[in-house]
Amino acid sequence: MVWRDPHTQWMITMKTIDYYYSTRSNFTLLGAARLNTLAKAFNRKIIHRPILLSVTMKPLGAIPFDERTAILRNYAMRDALRTAAHLGIPLLREPVHHMGPVELPSGIVIAGQNAVNRGEAGDVDLLSLKVLEALWVHDRDIADEQVVAELVEQAGYGDPKALIAEAMNEASQAELMRNCTEAIMRGVIGAPTYFVDEEPFYGQDRLDYVERALAAAG
Repeated sequence: MVWRDPHTQWMITMKTIDYYYSTRSNFTLLGAARLNTLAKAFNRKIIHRPILLSVTMKPLGAIPFDERTAILRNYAMRDALRTAAHLGIPLLREPVHHMGPVELPSGIVIAGQNAVNRGEAGDVDLLSLKVLEALWVHDRDIADEQVVAELVEQAGYGDPKALIAEAMNEASQAELMRNCTEAIMRGVIGAPTYFVDEEPFYGQDRLDYVERALAAAG
């Protein structure tokens, strides 16, 4: 991938990690900080591709989370909580704001990434992490503009209102849907899914394999 360094304005060729995920996924949060660390360690640029699981899971015949049996939902949450405990992440079991609109939290990551690619100040990797933490650690409403504005500021962006407007505009929302189409075409089976070059890894519990793939690729 060729991109513009926001500090030097030079055009740079840099290897990437494609990152497909839902901004409302607890398992995505459990791997987010480590992914950021791995990207820095191996000099890879993360390409954030937020998706809507309600769209991408349909071709798989998967049952939406809220339609699964109580046994399946409870086990998934138990697994998330013990993984969080192992990682030292204070994950909430049932945040009040778990369910809600995805357009703004997904769109703000897309807008934040595009702003950085234009050479504007901001850290999209940090922004994405803060969106996930806001929901699953602090139980904040990530569909609320005031909450999102605070996260945007914390990630170093200069104009939160402008970025929120961009997040909700037609182009950003169209990009969100393109991400979904692309995820289906590339065989993404859930969130989070990471691509090291063309090799997919599904699940935050596969980050050891991601690290090995990055090391092997050089």
